[in-house]
Amino acid sequence: MAHELQLIKQSSGILIPATPETSEILQSKIKLGAVLVAEFRQVRNPAFHRRFFALLNLGFEYWEPTGGAISANERKLVNGYAKFLAAYGGNEGALLDAAEQYLEQIANRRVTNGISLCKSFDA
Repeated sequence: MAHELQLIKQSSGILIPATPETSEILQSKIKLGAVLVAEFRQVRNPAFHRRFFALLNLGFEYWEPTGGAISANERKLVNGYAKFLAAYGGNEGALLDAAEQYLEQIANRRVTNGISLCKSFDA
């Protein structure tokens, strides 16, 4: 019959019962000298997790997105179109520079419309 035991490892390498229930199971159901086979898991420290997620919330509260008004796909599309036009007789450097200026203008317009203020855990 399977039992769930909570054990604490001592500095000498000995495992001792962590709860009275575990101690009772070991005294009443397990014979002296019996060989036990177990799969061990280490329980997570809840205090550590509370601190860790509080730190994540603090970082999220102070984080301000920068450069996120233009996605990488939008930038790739506009630069690709500029290169396409350059292949048909335009100056590639001038077209790419114009594309960057256009993207900066769109990003500034999006920031002033409040897109940078829309941050959430769901994003």
